[in-house]
Amino acid sequence: MARARTSRRGKKRRGRGKVKKVMGEYKRKSLRSSSGRKVKNRKQAVAIALSEARRSGARIPKRKRKKK
Repeated sequence: MARARTSRRGKKRRGRGKVKKVMGEYKRKSLRSSSGRKVKNRKQAVAIALSEARRSGARIPKRKRKKK
């Protein structure tokens, strides 16, 4: 039972590290989008960071949307 808990924790940590790395790239102005252009918008940088973290296997929930 403890094993399942550690694997979840590891996945969260993996995602946290990936997000930290990508946001650091944004801060240093070296982050680029898929088209090759430099990312200037902070929200776009966050979206790229979360996308890369999910791709690496981290469990990151989808964005919650407001109901109309």
